[in-house]
Amino acid sequence: MITWELILALAIYNFIMYVTPGPNNSILTASGIKFGFARSIPNVLGIPTGHGLQLALVCLGLGSLFIRYPILFDILRYVGSAYILYLAYKMFGSLNITKTEDRSRPLKYYEAILFQFVNPKAWVICSTAVTLYYPINENIIIGTLFMVIMSTVVNIPSISIWAYGGSVIKQYLNNKKLKKFIELVLAIFLILTAVSVFFYNL
Repeated sequence: MITWELILALAIYNFIMYVTPGPNNSILTASGIKFGFARSIPNVLGIPTGHGLQLALVCLGLGSLFIRYPILFDILRYVGSAYILYLAYKMFGSLNITKTEDRSRPLKYYEAILFQFVNPKAWVICSTAVTLYYPINENIIIGTLFMVIMSTVVNIPSISIWAYGGSVIKQYLNNKKLKKFIELVLAIFLILTAVSVFFYNL
């Protein structure tokens, strides 16, 4: 049954999970600094779309697969960390390219969606949310829609903070050397994020 107490509890849980540092927010911050907020919007919208699909699958029973086959989480960790390392490599490469030659771009909408399926933190959020907050004795369709809508409503503003924060920093990076230094730090931060994902304790 869906109650106001459940709505509040799930909203708080979602906000804490989505606003805290993780692979998505690291990528969004880097995207905001390098490309600005407007060009990062497809990434911002792709994350809750992909996560909503994940959540629906877990609500419909996919979560039992991870319990039965924990090696699936290991596969997600390896693929997810490899992809983040690839993004860091792309950022490193863009540091030595002139502005006219720079072909780097923010994540596209579908790329952000696909990334959620190899993001171990996203799967843990889904599994925990369904375990703790799925409405008891509710129709499965209504319950799944409730979980997905609650996730999306809270997710978008929570992760937008990171992309917008990056775009604010971008406005103060008129010095090219400083901008390259910041991008170098972000690339290193992405590498550290990949390492943390690889060794994520599931």
